[in-house]
Amino acid sequence: MNKRYELHQITRDLSKTAMGKTKADMVIKNVKLVNVNTAEIIENIDIAIKKGRIALVGDASHTIGKNTTIIEGNGYFATPGFIDTHIHVESSMLTVREYAKSVCIHGTTTIYMDPHEISNVLGFDGMRLMIEDGEDLPLRVYCAVPSCVPACKGFEDSGATIGPDEIKKAMKLKSVKGLGEMMNYPGIIYADSDMHKEVAITLKENKVATGHYPAFDNKGLNAYIATGINCCHETVTKEMALEKMRRGMYVQMREGSAWRDVAETVKSLFENKIDTRFAVLVSDDTHPDTLINDGHMDYIIKRAIQEGIHPITAIQMATINAAFCLEMQRDLGSISPGKWADINLLSDLETVNVEKVIFNGELVSESKKLLVDIKAKEYPEFSKNTVKLKNKLIPSDFIIEADSNTKNVRVMEIVEAKAYNYHKVIEMPVINNEIKSDTENDIIKIAVIERHNASGSIGKGFVKGFGFKSGAVASTVSHDAHNLTIIGTNDNDMAIAGNALNECGGGMVVVQNGEIIAINPLPIAGLMSEDKAEIVAKRVHEIELGWKKLGCNLISPFMTSALLSLAVIPELRLTNRGYVDCNDFKKVDIFC
Repeated sequence: MNKRYELHQITRDLSKTAMGKTKADMVIKNVKLVNVNTAEIIENIDIAIKKGRIALVGDASHTIGKNTTIIEGNGYFATPGFIDTHIHVESSMLTVREYAKSVCIHGTTTIYMDPHEISNVLGFDGMRLMIEDGEDLPLRVYCAVPSCVPACKGFEDSGATIGPDEIKKAMKLKSVKGLGEMMNYPGIIYADSDMHKEVAITLKENKVATGHYPAFDNKGLNAYIATGINCCHETVTKEMALEKMRRGMYVQMREGSAWRDVAETVKSLFENKIDTRFAVLVSDDTHPDTLINDGHMDYIIKRAIQEGIHPITAIQMATINAAFCLEMQRDLGSISPGKWADINLLSDLETVNVEKVIFNGELVSESKKLLVDIKAKEYPEFSKNTVKLKNKLIPSDFIIEADSNTKNVRVMEIVEAKAYNYHKVIEMPVINNEIKSDTENDIIKIAVIERHNASGSIGKGFVKGFGFKSGAVASTVSHDAHNLTIIGTNDNDMAIAGNALNECGGGMVVVQNGEIIAINPLPIAGLMSEDKAEIVAKRVHEIELGWKKLGCNLISPFMTSALLSLAVIPELRLTNRGYVDCNDFKKVDIFC
């Protein structure tokens, strides 16, 4: 692949090429330019490229020499390469290199990954593994240092800790461009010294501090934005989106495998007829089957168009707006002189059909086929076999004891395709001094078991909304501490599910009537596989079918279940230490 040059290294080369004194390496001829700078389409434009950057936009005939590669652009729309400003690669269950294979062909040329999943298991070393895996790819892989490891200090147990000292060290790494989503928003608005120290370190390095603010209240939102945190992907209503943009915060409108917020959040734009510069499209969490079947940023742009956003505006939301959000507009975001030559050629603007992808001045994909070789890297042994339970699980581990005849029980009620849930209090019967799952009322048990240090710590509760009639599921993909989460209708199947993942080093499993009916091993930190995307996607599909056999027909239910232990999203969550009320940010008992 072409060498990557910083702008200061090749200013003379670009000027000489634009003037015709030096010939271009590549010229894309006669395209319909989607000019995101001015929100217009300009016909019959050439683009001249030198040393991986754009030298000229216009008539490039004088830049063509005998060694210039010509790409005929007749009929194509030329857009900047697509940028995802908030992505957890680990949620794809793929390595970074395998992830790159899946998204490059869809026109994604830059990602801003927050590797806080693997960092909660392996700490700083886990982040470094992801950074190294993202080198020398036809994809610009930038890193945001995880800000909250663990996500909820004092409320859960993770495998590692990242604090101000580690963040200061990480900021010196070349590919690190900022601070990962600041999920501990109470820590920010109530002036926790460590949280503010992390933001201060980032700002002092002149890098971007990214956000996570799921609530809306005037004082809190202003207090959060005032610290310099510039964006938020946890926006689920048009009202929240509008208020954040009004205060100069980039709203990262999310459309992943489970979190489908675009339909609601884009209403803030056309219903209020506001300037769209602070609107950005992101994926956040995407499974491999979604990447294969739907696409990546091309699909998310298409979804925005389907919901009423003008195609040029939707493309701006994944290009120039995204570049400004990352404060990388000198290099990224538009087809302009001096920018990196990351360019997509689309056959259709409405459907965002990406036919060719030019990355760093090199044609890397054509007709959804990768033209460059991406070789896999093997992950080291220390990143594997990370599931450590104190003892083999037995059915009695999941008994929820109680006295009296009935109890008012706290229950998490999920919302399909949304990250938030509801805190319910439901009266449940006590039978033989214990409370069991109630499939008639769609209330089943959930347990979160510490799996990093074999402490034996276990939190137990109930969840409503999955529709299970039988069986159990388990997963070590359990945001953000990634402990072992088990959900089930009966204690025996729950024990079998948990033990199966302990044996294979983590992943996802479905058990019914004492038998494993689907399993997706994820040996890297209990989160990722070294297998190809198609193989992992097949296993994810089998897991999905397994959930359906148990009675669940929700969209990506295993992703919804993975957030049930993330105690930074309202309203009620369960960690290995028990229930957390995420509105008041305090521990609460299972019985109310």
